[in-house]
Amino acid sequence: MVGAATPTSAAVAATVAQVVPSTGSPVVVELGPGTGSLSDGIHARLPADARHLGIELGADMVAHLREHRPWLEVVHGDAGDLVSVLAEHRIDKVDAVISSIPWSLLDDDAQGHILDQAAKALTPNGAFTALTYLPAERTRNARRFRERLHETFDEVLTHTTWRNFPPILHYFCRRPLV
Repeated sequence: MVGAATPTSAAVAATVAQVVPSTGSPVVVELGPGTGSLSDGIHARLPADARHLGIELGADMVAHLREHRPWLEVVHGDAGDLVSVLAEHRIDKVDAVISSIPWSLLDDDAQGHILDQAAKALTPNGAFTALTYLPAERTRNARRFRERLHETFDEVLTHTTWRNFPPILHYFCRRPLV
């Protein structure tokens, strides 16, 4: 159930955390937190009144996160059910969605559905970030994902973190067009 070939570096976690609001009472959702490598970077940036919700499909990962990241609100669920999961937790909109699910391994329908859920969950000025291994960026599914990001968000920027093996390509997206 883990899409990562190797543990994600602290440099990747710090880069991902840049979209996390550091003031106020933000709500941040992490799709597919896995072992929690990114969760640590997100948690370090969040203010005291924030909510950090992780939606994880793998039961073993859910148990691991609940034991090792007690500050993370872990939901055993599917990213494709994001809007309903948020409603169950009395959350209307979120400030940031951070995804480490393996987008290049998802088929077109799953990509479109999960991305639509993320866009609907965001505030008008919300941020979405996703990451993928740089070598995977050449696959058909990865190219389709990049196209979908440009169709879904007003702004799409990329950044590569070389201090990870393999290197990570980050997508930083703002202002959903839904």
